[in-house]
Formats: sequence, structure tokens, C-alpha cells
Amino acid sequence: MQYTEIMVRYGELSTKGKNQRDFVNRLGGNIRKSLHAFPKLEVHPKRDRTHVTLNGEDSNAVIERLKQVFGIQNFSPSLKVDRTLEGIHAGVLKMMQEQLKPGMTFKINTRRSDHHFEMDTNELNEELGGFVLDHFPEASVKMRQPDLILRVEVRSNGVFLSSETIQGAGGLPVGTAGKGMMMLSGGIDSPVASYLGMKRGVDMEMVHFFSPPYTSEQALAKAKELTSRLAAFGGSLQFIQVPFAKIQEEIKEKVPEGYLMTVQRRMMLRLTVALAKKRGGKAIFNGESLGQVASQTMESMEAINDVTNMPILRPVISLDKTEIIKQAKEIGTYDLSILPFEDCCTIFAPPAPKTRPDTERARYYEKRIDVEGLMKEALDGVTISEIKPGENYLNQNQDVFAELL
Repeated sequence: MQYTEIMVRYGELSTKGKNQRDFVNRLGGNIRKSLHAFPKLEVHPKRDRTHVTLNGEDSNAVIERLKQVFGIQNFSPSLKVDRTLEGIHAGVLKMMQEQLKPGMTFKINTRRSDHHFEMDTNELNEELGGFVLDHFPEASVKMRQPDLILRVEVRSNGVFLSSETIQGAGGLPVGTAGKGMMMLSGGIDSPVASYLGMKRGVDMEMVHFFSPPYTSEQALAKAKELTSRLAAFGGSLQFIQVPFAKIQEEIKEKVPEGYLMTVQRRMMLRLTVALAKKRGGKAIFNGESLGQVASQTMESMEAINDVTNMPILRPVISLDKTEIIKQAKEIGTYDLSILPFEDCCTIFAPPAPKTRPDTERARYYEKRIDVEGLMKEALDGVTISEIKPGENYLNQNQDVFAELL
């Protein structure tokens, strides 16, 4: 049915102390960004809950988007009716006709925040219970664990009816834990790591290295589409494109094959750290899972981490591939991640990279390239765009993607 309002409830936010208002305001802002495609609705964050007034927007579409916003414990779509007994009767009848099936049990649960209303809680419960039984004689009242609970909330601005509680994504509102820089590839792991970091309130900026002509426009569109899907959990995300082809060419020319991957990743990390310092990032995130591939051993991580003392966080470090794939399917990124468009991590990949590179050797080989000059050129070529949920970057390559999907 078409509802008029959605009542959003908090989970972990309710445990916050003096800074609870900051968390609630952030969540309200994230909800507005996530629902940017519904221009008529209004979002009103309050201390105990947030009210989303639909103003005629499609309640089903809004509900699907709200399910993904971090910081929401659960929510209830509601129907606003007049503050008269006739108005309440009409709303109850409308809801029960759609949701109360023959033989089901029900319960009326009234809350009255406006104590000036003509009937108290018990009177309303009895009145509405009798009204439902009169119109649905095959139904019966059950006080414990009924099939359907009709909640009636009497407020000063109207009476609100709801019968469903929908689970939200939980976690903390994106942006309440500071800014992080995600090294986003086109694979399965880094989008899942992004999701897990955002769930703990991190305002994630996506750093994507691309290497035309070795990587295609489809690969770039794929990374942006992954970002758009992840943006649904927080409202919007910054997408940072870093040109990387010239760096890869010089590394391939001057560094021994076994250390190509190590030196390449050291350069990626340097560039991401430089962007973090410029844009207020507090930590670097990536999708590394210990032992999953040759470049994700502890020795390799040590050799790569050597270029910075900024925290490097790996949300999927202890997950195996099966667990990561399961999470990717649940959040809607798996189908995109497996599209066969090569990113810059796969081009120039040596057949036998060092699985236990030596840090001193990595430093030595790195001296053969112009680190500072290459970094400056890459940073000068950075492009930044805002990615919002629901934006489709596959349209430019619609025929290719449709065939692959």
C-alpha cells in the first residue's frame, strides 16, 4: 500500500552520550543524500527517531533504499490519518484489508504522546479491537505473539498507523568515524572492504588507479558503478581517478620482474597517502585478505607498508574467498566485480611475483625510477567526481554489459 510516512529508529546511536545529536544529524543528512531521487519527501531527524514524510513519493521504492543506509536499526512505514475516530477507523480498515488474512490473529498497540486526545490508550485499544472484529469476524485477538500487531501512535499533528517493522543495515552513520581512503580495484574484495569500513561510520573516498590504453573505459565505468552501489549505504561517495600507466611503464622497464608487483603497490600506496593528507583522510583501506594471493603475504605487506606510517586497515584480512563472495552477493557488488574488464592491478602482472619480498631490495630497486616526478605527474592528473546511489554508469557501454551479465 502507499504509506505517508516512515518512522526510522536507531540502534547503536541510542547509546551515544553528549554527541548523540551529531550522530543523528549525520544520519539525517545521509538519508537525504540516499533518497536524492525522491525530491518531494522531507527528512526530520529527532533525538529518538527520524521521520521521513513521503509527500506522495513511492513508499516501496523509498523503503528499498532505506534498507541500505547505515545507522538505521529498523523502520516502520506508516499511514497518517485524521485525529478523529472516523479518520482512525478508515485508516485501520484500509490497512487491515491488505494485511489481515482469514484466520490470522492480531493485537492493537496504542501509544499516546498527545494526552489531550479524547480517548486514552486502553479505550483506543478496546475501540479499535472491536472495530476490527466487526469487520473481520474470522480474525481473533491474541495478546502474545499475534500474527499481526497494529501500532497506533497518537501525536499532536495526527494519528499514525503501522503494522510492519523492517530491519535496517545497522552500524553507524557514514561520516561519524572520520574519513578513509579506499584503494578500490575492480575485483570482489575491495568493495566488500569498503562496505565493512562504511558500516563502522567511515566516510570513504574511493581511490581508483586506471591505466589507459592498457585498461578500458569499460573498466573505469565498472569501478564507478561499484561505487554507486556502495553509495546507497551512506548517501554519496567521492570517486578519485588516478592515472597510473606511465608509472607502470617505467616500473616494468627498470625493475626486475619478481619485484614489479611490490614496487607498483608501493607507488599506489604513496599516492593514496598523498591524497589522504591533502583531503583530510585518517587511514588507508584496502581489500587485502591474508594469504589469498601472492602479494598478500605478511612479508609483502611489510615491504609495501614501508612507504608510510599512516594506518592501513584491512576489513577482510581474516575472511576466506568464499566468505567474501557471500558478502559481495548480499550487498549487490558481486555481479559487477566478476565482469572481465582488466584493471591496472592485472596488467603487467609477472608470472612469478615474489611472495616474500625483501624490504631493502624493494627500496633498492625503487631507486631506479623517478618516484617524486612520477608521483607529481600522477597527482596533477587526478580527476574527482561525486557518485550518488542509483546513478548508472553502465549505460555508456550498455550492449557490452548486457551481453556479459
